Amino acid sequence: MLAALCCAAPSALAQTYTSAPAAPAASAAAKPASSWTPLAVPPAPNLPNLGDTSREDLSPAMERKIGEEIMRGIRGDRDYLDDAPLLEYLNTFGNALVAARPSVRGETNYDYFFFAVRDPQLNAFALPGGFIGVHSALVLAAQTEAELASVLSHEIGHVAQRHIARMLGQQRQDALMPLAAMLLAALASRAGGDVAMGVFAAGQGLAIQRQLNFGRDAEREADRIGFQIMGEAGFDTTGMVAFFGRMQAASRSYSDLMPAYLQTHPLTTERIADIQARIREQPYKQRADSLSFHLARARARVLQDESVQGLLNAKAVFKTQLEQQSRFQVTAAHYGLSFVAVKQGKPAEAQKELDAANAALHQPVGPNVLTSGGTQGPNSLLAAMGLEVLLMPGQKPEVAQQALKAADAARQQFPLSRGIAHQYAEALMAAGKLEQSTLYLREQVQLYKEEPELYDLLAKAYADQGKMTLQHMALAESYVLQGATMAALDQLTIARKSTDATFYDQAVIDARERELQEKRREQIKDQKG
Repeated sequence: MLAALCCAAPSALAQTYTSAPAAPAASAAAKPASSWTPLAVPPAPNLPNLGDTSREDLSPAMERKIGEEIMRGIRGDRDYLDDAPLLEYLNTFGNALVAARPSVRGETNYDYFFFAVRDPQLNAFALPGGFIGVHSALVLAAQTEAELASVLSHEIGHVAQRHIARMLGQQRQDALMPLAAMLLAALASRAGGDVAMGVFAAGQGLAIQRQLNFGRDAEREADRIGFQIMGEAGFDTTGMVAFFGRMQAASRSYSDLMPAYLQTHPLTTERIADIQARIREQPYKQRADSLSFHLARARARVLQDESVQGLLNAKAVFKTQLEQQSRFQVTAAHYGLSFVAVKQGKPAEAQKELDAANAALHQPVGPNVLTSGGTQGPNSLLAAMGLEVLLMPGQKPEVAQQALKAADAARQQFPLSRGIAHQYAEALMAAGKLEQSTLYLREQVQLYKEEPELYDLLAKAYADQGKMTLQHMALAESYVLQGATMAALDQLTIARKSTDATFYDQAVIDARERELQEKRREQIKDQKG
């Protein structure tokens, strides 16, 4: 995948665009089609200018700009898992690793963003500028939180060491063509495999051997940084060897069909031996897996395949998991069954399984039941699931008031949860408190200016009140945040023509249109370089 942008060889990148079966550790609910392709964009991609090729490397600011451009396309892809609880877990977990070694933020103090994509192959990748993605199958394949930490720490290592910039620094002008080709191949992949491979092949012949060599060095360097991050964050560093060892075993079992993670992250016996030597020098640490880890894996299992058969497969896995002697495993199994029921549109069953999840978590622990600690405190993923069930279509009208009360309590208990903040707005609308929801959302968009979901909710609140001009103005801001400047301008045109547009609205629309037209001209200039 796009991990190759940081370090892997072009040939490895090409392999990840083909269909390949998942290793046994992947979910039973695997996507039957070819592997995830990252971006759905028009033929003329909106890529930033890569800058002066005489520079020694790619500047941190330009790295971030490239990463943001790629992320705008990824967020629009149907396989991007835009699931608030899963994103919340990954970012809380990933940024805890970053906090253990703040220097990985670099000279520009990168804000790291962690996300997941739906794909049955085991892989993870780092984009320029601090964006790190994992495949849903890899989340499921990680048997412990330490193993997941090993993967994310390794990817943080790629970002922290600025491997793209260093590659350009070593290869200078001859590296710009293969780098641009890799980006263009990713962007063109939705247009068809032949098109994507044609774009890629046009640029991969130059300096390929030097990229291969640098990729091996980069992997060892990312191992070293990742190992240090894991240790400083308090995780058992043997998790790195356990995960890599399982990947290597899978590659032997599957011959040429090795896991995608090994295609983009070439693994050698020397690398494993080096990690094992480092482990021997470290004191042993044991850290219990969190409840949120098990709940996030349950969500990933359901989200990986939402087809009718996929949900049945996930349900079967959760039923088997109920037989485990671990309180967290049983809780997560009921939680997963509740999520399956939500996807199937069965509110009563969803509530029943959620009640069972809470009961399993808080019941007294028997002598033969494994547990990770005593009394458990409130959990934001469980709270968000409770709201998700109460806000389901098909609930009785009186449930809306219950949902509002629960959402208000949850947002005060978990003030940092953006997903719950959004659910509170949904609960206000479901309870018919449209003016209150509008005021709340207008306040939120001022505080959190980079969340298109807030503008989508605001547009819905305006639509429910029949305020069509304001609805389309809000949708325009959502499109701006998603990088769709032309779509935003279209929404402003619709807003101007709405019958309820006031003189003040028209003035605001005119000013915003001028800003966006100037932004569009700058984007065109960047494309031309």
